[in-house]
Amino acid sequence: MSSRLVGSARFAKSFSAQYTGTFTSPFSPGRCFHKSIKKTSVAFAAGHFDSAFLKDFSTGELFLFMVIGMATLNKPILNICIKAFPYVPLPIIKALVYKIYCGGETIEDVKQTGQRLATRGINNMMISLTIEACEGNDNIDPQFIVDETKRSVSEILVPHTVSIIENSGKDINSIPAGYVALKPTGFTKNAAAVLRNHDSPENKAAFEEIVAGASAVCKTIYEANQKLAQKYPARTAPFVVGVIDAEKYDLQPGVYELQRRLYQLYNKLDAPVSVVGTLQMYLSGSSDLLAEEEKLARENKYRLGLKLVRGAYIHSEQQRASVIHKTKEDTDINYNRGISYCIESILGSQGNSSTVGHLVVASHNADSLKLATEKTYRGENSFQNTNKANICLGQLLGMADSITHDLIKTHKVDNVIKYVAWGPPLETREYLLRRLEENGDAVKNDTGLPLIKAAARAIFQRASA
Repeated sequence: MSSRLVGSARFAKSFSAQYTGTFTSPFSPGRCFHKSIKKTSVAFAAGHFDSAFLKDFSTGELFLFMVIGMATLNKPILNICIKAFPYVPLPIIKALVYKIYCGGETIEDVKQTGQRLATRGINNMMISLTIEACEGNDNIDPQFIVDETKRSVSEILVPHTVSIIENSGKDINSIPAGYVALKPTGFTKNAAAVLRNHDSPENKAAFEEIVAGASAVCKTIYEANQKLAQKYPARTAPFVVGVIDAEKYDLQPGVYELQRRLYQLYNKLDAPVSVVGTLQMYLSGSSDLLAEEEKLARENKYRLGLKLVRGAYIHSEQQRASVIHKTKEDTDINYNRGISYCIESILGSQGNSSTVGHLVVASHNADSLKLATEKTYRGENSFQNTNKANICLGQLLGMADSITHDLIKTHKVDNVIKYVAWGPPLETREYLLRRLEENGDAVKNDTGLPLIKAAARAIFQRASA
């Protein structure tokens, strides 16, 4: 049997061992994940809109929520808005949705966004400069992206994380790291073609340019972690982390090679992880890939950092019929198994000794977030385990806010971040369009008529107070 199949079999065996016995399957929608769970909070209840999160926003932002609610009343209206979005003038987009879904245009804007999030109990961010070379768009300066991203680490994430450590009054291992998302398509011209054929002789130099650009940012992160670890030796988790974002399926072999190179350089044994790669769990081969990545990490003596997503390109994936799970239920099962395996691997060790060293649960799915919360905070190995800081729950800025609020206020979860896109308005509009296309269902579930009613009620209550 091949080593890959051995790893996959071990992974599958671990799954089956976890989900048999005396408690209800975590993969049954709307049912309890574990016998120790006594109740389901309001925000986690399927189909229920919890408006408690609105009290965290200003009256002006409540008016913006009403506009968003009108644009998402039902799926046909949402689809019309998605089609019309590219033609809406930028000033209107900035006035109506920019503050809800984006962190701003400048580094100073993003700093202020981080401060606003902290007042809501969201103590860190995953920031993402929205400039990249998508298919047919090569009007980029890769060196500018590298330099600006390095600046964002040094001028946003490091000081913000230190400020939270110094001023929040929380235990140093309850504060999430700060993250910077790195788009492989931002580090060279014609990046899609390069990643698609990264191992061909004609693309070798350009692929090395991608590696060099990403490595320059990750080196800044690695050095910041080493410096801060000397100042705060009690912390187990990293202070800042670079996250390699996923691309479309046909580009992923190049992305996986990039991730592995960076893991070897910056995820040293017995030290906090500085680089996280992304696995798209809607891909039918993703569980085998997770096992393969863990095997490669052991063989090559580095640690593995992972962000698990269901899949960002499910609506545009040309090969989706042959490469993704056949049903949403299969995807949900695979995703929940993946996060469970990673959480239990991390919490099964003390300190930075586990091969799987860091996990970002990137999801708007209430069931998955509940499962991750239970395993991280009330699991068998969670008590007084400082490795909890190596597990993070992330949602997009402006999405799943009711769930984010409930995690923090009801479940007292500290390890929550928001994905904060920032950059020039034109590129940010493209980001917003992709997020609407990729997360239309999440937007619709968060908004629509319930949001209009709740925002109007909150405005009226404030006016009459």
